[in-house]
Amino acid sequence: MNDQMLILVALAGIFLLLFLVIKTKLHAFVALLLVSLIVGIAAGMPLEDVVTSIEDGMGGTLGFVAVVVGLGAMFGRMLEVSGGAERLAQTMIKKFGQDKAQWSLGITGFLVAIPVFFDVGFIILVPIVYGLARKTGKSLLYYGIPLLAGLAVTHSFIPPTPGPIAVADLIGAELGWVILFGAIAGLPAMIIAGPIFAKYISKKIHVTVPDYMEVEEKEYDKELPSFGLIASLIFIPLVLILLNTISGVLLEEGNMVRSILTFLGHPFVALTIATILTFIFLGTKRGYTRDEVQEIATKSLEPAGIIILVTGAGGVFKQVLIDSGVGEVLGEMMAGSNLPPIALAFLIAMVVRIAQGSATVSMVTAAGLMSPLITTMGMEGPVLGLMVIAIASGATVFSHVNDSGFWLVNRYFGLDVKDTLKSWTMMETIIGFVGFGVAFILGMFIA
Repeated sequence: MNDQMLILVALAGIFLLLFLVIKTKLHAFVALLLVSLIVGIAAGMPLEDVVTSIEDGMGGTLGFVAVVVGLGAMFGRMLEVSGGAERLAQTMIKKFGQDKAQWSLGITGFLVAIPVFFDVGFIILVPIVYGLARKTGKSLLYYGIPLLAGLAVTHSFIPPTPGPIAVADLIGAELGWVILFGAIAGLPAMIIAGPIFAKYISKKIHVTVPDYMEVEEKEYDKELPSFGLIASLIFIPLVLILLNTISGVLLEEGNMVRSILTFLGHPFVALTIATILTFIFLGTKRGYTRDEVQEIATKSLEPAGIIILVTGAGGVFKQVLIDSGVGEVLGEMMAGSNLPPIALAFLIAMVVRIAQGSATVSMVTAAGLMSPLITTMGMEGPVLGLMVIAIASGATVFSHVNDSGFWLVNRYFGLDVKDTLKSWTMMETIIGFVGFGVAFILGMFIA
């Protein structure tokens, strides 16, 4: 099959995927698998090879993603159940003072969303936003937007949250670089989209706590875990993974220290250590029985399962593109584009995000399409970490009515659609463009 036909097959596959997800409301997992089958057959692959590609793509992706996302989910659930998120928020507001509560909420959101899913973190912490808005008479958005910005930035940019984990695995990026560049891009994005934007938008849109949201501000007591413990548990896996990456740059191969740090800093080992520590210090040491800890851990895997499967299907899509030859042609075509690869990655993720709403689907689709280009251009090392941030940024911008996060904020803040677009959508778009801007600028020096 000639190159032009293979490009048409790839484009048709992408349009079919969007049609199935948007119009027919077919689940993204099934849609990605079906499109992968069709692309493989249409590209002229022998039928048995199509099935082999699906097995290889699913197995290769889930071998990494399932372990990391599963451990991350257990870790986050223990933090949630123990009251760790509330302790972080309480301590930060106390340290910063009520007049700087915006900043404390932004930083709290930034820390909480490392182990806890975005929507769970928001629902846990929104009573604090309600309480501050009632006390001060300010718009809910004055406090809510910084919290949302902190949660959204980390959810998109910093492992072990599922989005960056999935993209890193699909394009072969080291998690240490992703964490480092995620923090470098994420902090300015959180500041601009959070406290700075909140001051502006809260003057334009004044909203009070909705009547139908009878959520009382939680009372804190001495049984909450300490701030130091929670912060330590969150940072242990991040520091170990970063040390692994840094030792690989600074120390020679065969060095004993490098070997130890490489082992301890592998995401499997780092997250296993962190998860076991949460079971002990947030579980059994605080009065939970072993059966209760086991039940909490098991329950945490329910939402993680969907993300793992969708990511696995993204791996299938990538593998079929590569094995069919479509990926190679697509990679060469993209390499011939005048756009830098980081900008191309951002734009692909953005288009898919706007069209179908799901950030996860946008990320895995963009990563699958960019993977052949990365191979063609021989890209490796730190630049792949920047590529992850560019894809995550593109999958964050322009959240609107086809995104579940849009309606979560709409309901909890009692906004109409127009005001949700002016506040939440603008906040997400600022995060995406700032994140991409930082990644693009760093890419000029690193690539």
